[in-house]
Amino acid sequence: MLFGPPGTGKSTFAHAIADRLGWPFLDLFPARLAAEYGLATGLNRRFDEISQLDHALVFIDEVEEAAGERIGADATAVGIVNELLKAIVRFRSRDGRLLVCATNNVTTLDPAFLRHGRFDYVVPLGPPDQQARAALWESFLTRAGAQADVSALVSASEGFTPADIGHAARTVSQSAFERTIDTGARTRPATDDYLDTIRSTHATVSPAVAKEFAEQPERFARI
Repeated sequence: MLFGPPGTGKSTFAHAIADRLGWPFLDLFPARLAAEYGLATGLNRRFDEISQLDHALVFIDEVEEAAGERIGADATAVGIVNELLKAIVRFRSRDGRLLVCATNNVTTLDPAFLRHGRFDYVVPLGPPDQQARAALWESFLTRAGAQADVSALVSASEGFTPADIGHAARTVSQSAFERTIDTGARTRPATDDYLDTIRSTHATVSPAVAKEFAEQPERFARI
């Protein structure tokens, strides 16, 4: 179970696990299942189909749509959570299976969903620290063939998610490409180009959301 603010790399984390295992990655979308079959029926159908595979990593993003708090919910919502809990038990009964779920707000999940026996690990994924931001910037700079002061970019992008950093890096690369087209001479991005773009990039995670998330690992994390 992965939890953290939007853009912090939960889907990427799940894909990386599947790649490391060499297993098929199957993405289940609660909203799509609800539209096609009704969510409870759709979940049962998909898990029954998955049971025919030898190996599979199943990923459910925004799992709160299927596993929200049952207290105060209507009968339909309660039924959906009950069906998902039963499906997880069946799923775990066979080897060669891994279920990875993700949510932007772990506090909205039904407590029974997070109990031992359903998920072995409950992992928080927050905005990257300085070391992680440095690695991200170095990766993007290498791809762009750019030379910039990584430490300056790391400091300026405090609170940025991987998605925010990726957006800023691609914006700079696009601007450099357009200048190359206009002038006919290849333009390499520099530190100031990145810093200007960082300043104009709206961070996905607000200070309020970051503060709320900082309090959640102690309550929910199980690593």
